[in-house]
Amino acid sequence: MPAETRDWYDTPLQYDIIFDADTPREADFLEAMWVEHGPSGPPGRVLEPACGSGRLVLEMARRGWSAAGFDGNASMLEFARGRLAAAGMGALLWQDRMESFRVPGRARFDLAHCLVSTFKYLLTEDHAVSCLRRVASVLKPGGIFVLGLHLTEYGRATPDHERWVAERGGIHVTCNTRTWPADPRARLEAVRTRLRVRQGGREHLQETRWHFRTYSAAELHRLLRQVPELRLAACHDFTYDAAAPLRLDGSHLDAVLVLRRR
Repeated sequence: MPAETRDWYDTPLQYDIIFDADTPREADFLEAMWVEHGPSGPPGRVLEPACGSGRLVLEMARRGWSAAGFDGNASMLEFARGRLAAAGMGALLWQDRMESFRVPGRARFDLAHCLVSTFKYLLTEDHAVSCLRRVASVLKPGGIFVLGLHLTEYGRATPDHERWVAERGGIHVTCNTRTWPADPRARLEAVRTRLRVRQGGREHLQETRWHFRTYSAAELHRLLRQVPELRLAACHDFTYDAAAPLRLDGSHLDAVLVLRRR
């Protein structure tokens, strides 16, 4: 079956079906990091840069947080607003970019988060630094930014493959993502995702291609040194085990950083 070339962010329902299963576990982890590393107190204001389909915006709102988020894709934001309305919940949502966002009004946040490697869409060091500085500028002193990304195995010579399968309401989605070996000089890696969607006896295949910026542990440390407003308080991985902190030393390829606003 030939694949249709299409941005998977323009199909938010299918995207959401694939990733929504992890939402409660991610929210549990965010709250655990808040308790361990943030200021004491009840849930406050939470910001999600690149909030996508709004799954975590809704989950955090349900848990008593005053939630806000932005995304660059209008289809994602429309979907997020619809799910919030259907749940009878409210949140501040707007369209913006990670490297240049401005929060409406003078809102300041206790917690911010950006998981599942979305940060790697920022393809230059300047844009990555700008994003971190802007997040720091809207965090209250002592607030935390939880940032998750896959690190790059520069010596790998063959493509890496990940596969997810999920179903909701009779829509069955299979996601296959392939990542090619990185170009260490350009610090880019090519990525292709294919979504196979089956519903009511019909099947559709769509494909999205893009590049991610690459990071080793050392490159990530160098980036963080450019934003002294944020201090590395802890490092975990995508198991989201709050009781199992790790070192950011290159010994593992997943990094979920807890950055504390000075």
